[in-house]
Amino acid sequence: MEEQTHHHQYHRKQTSSFGDSKIVPPLVLVQHCCSSSLWFLFFFITITTFFITTTNAQQAFDYGDALSKSLLYFEAQRSGRIPYNQRVSWRHHSGLTDGLEQGVDLVGGYYDAGDHVKFGLPMAFTVTMLSWGAIEYLQHISDAGELQHTLEAIKWGTDYFIKAHTSPNVLWAEVGDGDTDHYCWQRPEDMTTSRQAFKIDEEKPGSDLAAETAAAMAAASIVFKNTNPHYSHLLLHHAQQLFEFGDKHRGKYDESVGVVKSYYASVSGYKDELLWAAMWLYKATDSEMYFQYFISKAHSFGGTGWSISEFSWDVKYAGLQLLASKFLNQEKHKKHSDILEQYRSKAEYYICSCLNKNNNDSNVQRTPGGLLYVRQWNNMQYVSTASFLLSVYSDFLKSTNQNLNCHGGTVDHEEILSFAKSQIDYILGSNPMNMSYLVGYGPRYPKRVHHRGASIVSYKENKGFIGCTQGYDNWYSSQEPNPNVLVGALVGGPDWQDNFEDQRNNFMQTEACTYNTAPLVGVFAKLLHIENQKLVQDCNSLLVASF
Repeated sequence: MEEQTHHHQYHRKQTSSFGDSKIVPPLVLVQHCCSSSLWFLFFFITITTFFITTTNAQQAFDYGDALSKSLLYFEAQRSGRIPYNQRVSWRHHSGLTDGLEQGVDLVGGYYDAGDHVKFGLPMAFTVTMLSWGAIEYLQHISDAGELQHTLEAIKWGTDYFIKAHTSPNVLWAEVGDGDTDHYCWQRPEDMTTSRQAFKIDEEKPGSDLAAETAAAMAAASIVFKNTNPHYSHLLLHHAQQLFEFGDKHRGKYDESVGVVKSYYASVSGYKDELLWAAMWLYKATDSEMYFQYFISKAHSFGGTGWSISEFSWDVKYAGLQLLASKFLNQEKHKKHSDILEQYRSKAEYYICSCLNKNNNDSNVQRTPGGLLYVRQWNNMQYVSTASFLLSVYSDFLKSTNQNLNCHGGTVDHEEILSFAKSQIDYILGSNPMNMSYLVGYGPRYPKRVHHRGASIVSYKENKGFIGCTQGYDNWYSSQEPNPNVLVGALVGGPDWQDNFEDQRNNFMQTEACTYNTAPLVGVFAKLLHIENQKLVQDCNSLLVASF
C-alpha cells in the first residue's frame, strides 16, 4: 500500500444504462426448477420470464461471477512458490529468500496491495475476514462451488503465520520495507529491493499484531475444524500462544517496528485487537476464560465505550461489538446481559450510522450516488467491511425476529440487507460512472490499476530482467492499460463526488488491497443465494399460474 498520510485517525462518537446487466436465461430457469414433464411450458415461461426480467427496474448482477473473481485476486497477491494449481497464470515464484538473512523461513504469505512488502497486520485482518465470511456463509459459498478456493485463500495466509510465529513470544511482523520498496517499479519475480524482516518479541512487543494474528488463526481454525481437524488444532495452538504473548507483553507494534509507521500505523492501539482475539478464541474453544476476558475488560479496553463508524484493519471495535451482540440470545450468557447489551448498543450505533439514522453529526457521509464515504484514501475498504457487518447483523435480527431501533426510527432486517446490497451493487457498476470497481467484472472496470505486477509484462511472457527504474520508465508512466488484469481486486474507488480517474499514478483511487476484497467473499455468496432462491420462487409461481 502506498504511503498513508493521516487517513486512519478515528474519533470517539465519530462525526463524521449500467454495466454488466444480465437477463436471466429462461432455459436456466427451466433447468433449475422445472421437471422434464413440463417442457411443454417452455415457450410460455420463456416469454413470461423475458417480460419479468426486462421490465424489472432494478439492475441484475451476477454475484456468482463476482464471487469467483474475488477469490482469483488472492492468487494474484501470492508471495512465495506458486503452486501447480495456480489459476492466475501471469504470476510466478517470488520472494523465495524471504527471511534468509535472519535465518528463518518466511517464504509465502500475501503482498498487501500494489507493492511487495509483506505487512503482518493487514494480512492478518484479511485472513480474519475471509474466515469470518466462510463461517457465516459456508453453505452458500459451497453451493456456489467456491469452497475449495476460499479454503485455499485462507490457508495461504495461515500457512505463512505458522512460519512467522517461530517461538511462543516471537512473531515476524514484516518482510521488506515500504520506503526502499517504493523506489522501484518491478515485478515481484524481479525484486531487487530489501527483504529485511522485522519481528516483535518480549523486548519489542506488538500486542495489536499478535492479537490480530491470533484472531485470524482462531477464526481459520473454526473454518477447518471439519475438513482438516489436525490443521485446525495446530492453528488454535498458535492462536492461544499469540494471544497470551500479546496480552502479557503489551505495546503497539508500530513502536517496535518503526518502518511500518508510514504505512500501517496502529492508530487505534492494541486494546481493540486483544478483545477481538479473545472473542474469536472463545468462539473457537468455548473456553470460559476467553469469554471472561472480553466481559471483564469491556469497559477498560473501550469495547463498550467507543462509538465508531468505521471497521478496518486498524479499528476492530464495530466487529467485536457486533459479535458480542450475538451472544445475547444464548441462555448461558444471561448473567452477563448488561455488558453484552452495552456492546450491542455500540454495534447498533455503527449500523445506524451506516444507515444514516443516527443524529446528523454522527452518520457516515455518502456520495451523491449513495456510496458510504469515510475518507479519500482507499475508501472502498470501509464500504466492503460495512456491507459485510450489515449483512451479518441483518441475519442476526432475522433469526431472532428483532428490529433495530435507531435514533431516526425502527429498521427491519430487510432494510439493512437492502442497503448492504446497494453498496455491493454500486461496487459492481450501479453508480454514476457506470464503472465496476471490482477489476475484471462487467464491461467497464479500472484498466490502469496501481499494481507493479499487473502493470508490467508477465514474467511468463518475458523472463528478461526488468530493473528498478526501467519499470518506472517503461511501464509506470505508460498510458496503456495494464498488460495483466488484476481480476477480483477492489480498487480504492471514487471520490466524495463519485468521480474516478483511472490512472496508475492515482494510487488513492486505483490501488487495491487484500482487505478490500476479503469481506466481499461472504457477501457475494449471500446475495447469490438470495438470487437463486428468487429464481426458484419465480419459476414455481410461473408453473402454478400456467395450470
